[in-house]
Amino acid sequence: MNKQHYDIIGDIHGQADELIQLLIRLGYEEQTGVYRHRDRKVIFLGDFIDRGKQQQGVLAIVRPMIDSGAALSVMGNHEFNAIAYFAQDAVTGDYLRPHNDKNRKQHQAFLCEYEKREEEYADVIAWFKTLPLWLDLGELRIIHACWDNRWINEIMQNNNDSALIGEALLKRAVVEGDWAFEAIETLLKGKEIPLKDGANFKDKDGNVRHNIRVRWWDKTAITYKSAFMGPESARTHIPDDEIMGDHLIAYGHDEPPVFLGHYWMEGEPTPLAANIACLDYSVAKPGGKLVAYRWDGERTLHKDKFISVARVE
Repeated sequence: MNKQHYDIIGDIHGQADELIQLLIRLGYEEQTGVYRHRDRKVIFLGDFIDRGKQQQGVLAIVRPMIDSGAALSVMGNHEFNAIAYFAQDAVTGDYLRPHNDKNRKQHQAFLCEYEKREEEYADVIAWFKTLPLWLDLGELRIIHACWDNRWINEIMQNNNDSALIGEALLKRAVVEGDWAFEAIETLLKGKEIPLKDGANFKDKDGNVRHNIRVRWWDKTAITYKSAFMGPESARTHIPDDEIMGDHLIAYGHDEPPVFLGHYWMEGEPTPLAANIACLDYSVAKPGGKLVAYRWDGERTLHKDKFISVARVE
């Protein structure tokens, strides 16, 4: 039996032109409305929406691919946020993700594309709920930000052995302090630790942050600066003090390759570790690129297997 080969694609954020370019470069052809390859499949890492100006265009490409079996996908934090922004508490009527200025600004481009198209908007949100939080394909693992067996097992035990966001899990996952909140935050946004002595920096959206996402697998990253997981342009604002407490999540070299998105990487794509790769290379901002990894069953990831297209300015 032939092994399935996959092309894993990072965060797209409404950049449909780049997605089409990348699919064509990978050898996919449109057939009756679906991009297909004769012997490969795509796996998407989520974050189809927000930021870019072609969000419906992206969904018009990825949704038929996934629904027809030409692709697989996991949920990104932006799809999770969209679900929570749409959903209301059955008792209070409050939206599960508050409609405040910060959240509305982050989500505005998506909302504008579905303005006065309520049925389509509701249909897209319902479809987002069909995207699993992770994929474990045996020899390959896919998750948006952080593979943490503790939280994956906790969700399975409390969510009917399912990686899908059901109503009960969704309602708990927006309550800060609940185990489900920390689980979803970790899996979809990454391991986070507070900076020392009230230090802070501004993220890509200009929001002041007192916590950082960290290189959760990297035992050599012992300072806040070296452990910081995000754009190199932000690292200069992170203190170089030694980290107080534990920031690591065990992921052994003998475990299957795992692919991540989320982290707004810069520079030339390369593996983070022998069996860990991030494919989010900031296509939603000037100078960024949309990145794929062409996986053919290898347990050790290689730099020459990354394929990218530059952002269309």
